[in-house]
Amino acid sequence: MTNLNQFAAAKLQTLDARNLRRRLATTEILDERQATRDGRRLIVFCSNDYLNLSQNAQVKARAAVALEQFGVGSGASRLVTGNHPLFAALESRLAALKQTDDSVVFGSGYLANLGIVPTLVGSEDVVLADELSHACLLAGTKLSGATSHIFRHNDLAHIGELLTVNRNKHRHCLILTDGVFSMDGDLAPLADLSDLADAHAAWLMSDDAHGIGVMGAGRGSSFVGGAKANVPLQMGTLSKAIGSYGGYLCAAQPVIDLIKTRARTLIYSTGLPPASVAASLAALDVIEANPDLCAQPVRKAQQFTEQLGLPKAQSPIVPVIIGDAAKTLAASERLEQAGFLVTAIRPPTVPEGTARLRITFTAAHTDADIAGLADAVRSEIFAAA
Repeated sequence: MTNLNQFAAAKLQTLDARNLRRRLATTEILDERQATRDGRRLIVFCSNDYLNLSQNAQVKARAAVALEQFGVGSGASRLVTGNHPLFAALESRLAALKQTDDSVVFGSGYLANLGIVPTLVGSEDVVLADELSHACLLAGTKLSGATSHIFRHNDLAHIGELLTVNRNKHRHCLILTDGVFSMDGDLAPLADLSDLADAHAAWLMSDDAHGIGVMGAGRGSSFVGGAKANVPLQMGTLSKAIGSYGGYLCAAQPVIDLIKTRARTLIYSTGLPPASVAASLAALDVIEANPDLCAQPVRKAQQFTEQLGLPKAQSPIVPVIIGDAAKTLAASERLEQAGFLVTAIRPPTVPEGTARLRITFTAAHTDADIAGLADAVRSEIFAAA
């Protein structure tokens, strides 16, 4: 039998040969814009903390108060003793923001999707998912045991064909998509998907991890353009623009009640620490009171794409696709030497041949930061050509 260590070493050797091995790099966040890594001070252009609320004084103060009042951890699952009083307040606020009856908070966005999808569909049902949906949506689909089909990215004609062929063969149909796609930064056509779902008696669920706080005046991707798209299942995270940690689902009351009683990743996971929940509540205060702040990350991303002649950014996420994994790693390293922290994204996170620099913009980035990065990235585009 193959020795375990030999097995692991062989797998790592294969990944090294393809420039696909991942390594953790210790990074100390200094403030809203800067971090240190390997002794070098860098301007961070790869954080999902789009509104810099993890560093916000008001948010940190609320977390500190909750830490003193409730302790470090929640002690048990929410259905045992871990449902401290802050949860009800946060769920009420999220539901109001998303204009739904209620919401339920999970330990993380990944746990949310692993719990939601198998609770709503099973072996008699069908799931249709955008090919660029986040990995946790696809993982939840596999756990559900439902029949699944992947539709081409944002291709309404293709999903329409799949619905026509498959919907009547199954009891229920769930359509899954990101609201803002995490690696490409483009938006799902949620209003059109909602119309298709309604026409075929299907349920639409969007993962708004990268939309809440920065799209639709802070309400998220379902509210882009001003009018709310009819998305009955609005899932998202508290760890990006919210600046804290956790995941959530906003939906109608019966759906939320079902999730609370059947979602395994809620039932069998310890509740979020009180400080994290308090921080999320404080972050929602900031978001609701500052619509201009919410608009800043997209504006700054668009400023960058204009300077480089790239397609206009739709979100705070801008991909610069290089293609080859080794070249992308090298470009990331040279940007770091120039003072910018930009992560190289490689397969399997993105499709083969589409390795990229994933650049994200926050409210705190200055005009000088953006111009400097644009100059540095321009040289990397030429070097990779």
